[in-house]
Amino acid sequence: MSERHPHQHGAHPHPHPHGSSPGPRRRLAHLLAPHSHDTAEKVDPALESSARGMRALWVSLAVLGATALAQAGVVAVSGSVALLGDTVHNAADALTAVPLGIAFVLGRRAANRRFTYGYGRAEDLAGLVIVLTIAASAAFAGWAAVGRLLDPRPVTHLPVVAIAALVGFAGNEWVARYRIRVGREIGSAALVADGLHARTDGFTSLAVLLGAAGSALGWRAADPLVGLAITAAIVLVLRDAAREVFRRVLDAVDPTLVDRAERAVREVPGVREVGELRLRWIGHRLRAELAVVVDGEATLRQAHAIAVAAEHALLHAVPRLTAALVHADPAPAPGETDPHLVLAHHLPA
Repeated sequence: MSERHPHQHGAHPHPHPHGSSPGPRRRLAHLLAPHSHDTAEKVDPALESSARGMRALWVSLAVLGATALAQAGVVAVSGSVALLGDTVHNAADALTAVPLGIAFVLGRRAANRRFTYGYGRAEDLAGLVIVLTIAASAAFAGWAAVGRLLDPRPVTHLPVVAIAALVGFAGNEWVARYRIRVGREIGSAALVADGLHARTDGFTSLAVLLGAAGSALGWRAADPLVGLAITAAIVLVLRDAAREVFRRVLDAVDPTLVDRAERAVREVPGVREVGELRLRWIGHRLRAELAVVVDGEATLRQAHAIAVAAEHALLHAVPRLTAALVHADPAPAPGETDPHLVLAHHLPA
């Protein structure tokens, strides 16, 4: 027996046992991992999430676009490849709003007979596009820096280059905080990863100051060497962002969510045992499938009521869960043959 009821419950607060002094790797993972602490009480959470995501994208596009445009003007007059790499990366980061915007628009379309789960996975495809964009910007920045090392040229207008670096840092840090906050609140891994990308851009913008200082002291290699350092930083972000996005594409979820779901269902009156439990992200929404064991003597209506209660408990316990498919199995009687044996030959060996 199975039961499915699409609900619209908000997420509930939940604790996260962190260590007292997390290292850089854990802080990066915390930034990338989609989770939220909100107690959202919205009329239409799905619609509101997409609207907030769209607003975050277009605001970010405007801020980063203006930042990159200002830096591009300085690159044209200064010839700094370190600032060029930073500018290209900022422009690429701004343009990632386009695939994410398309994904959010698609995600609001209703499910149909061809796309029975809806279009939420378009957001995961957008995450892949973002990863490819980061890779392309790293390749370009590295190519420009190596070319300048092989053919050194002086950097001019150094004070303006330093100001452009500070502008790049300020613009990226503001966008990073905004994207990460909104991405976590709506459960969007792609938007959080994009925010982390913008944050690293901010620190690479500060690195341009080192190149300007070295050039001011007469060290021509300083500017392209900083360009290579920026490329290395981009590659590190690429590695972590790619890992998180590919995990999402492969339906990975935080194991603590599975534990939380199991505990919630076990506490439902009438549930004797929890069988197979699966969670998957569809865009920034979760769906669940699980089997529960109930009294073998329960009537169909009683088993149905237990399944509904189990789904209801899940919707309250698991943040961003929008629907659950609950299958009720009767507890086996002594000597009874397992009714699932008829399906055994259909299962993979």
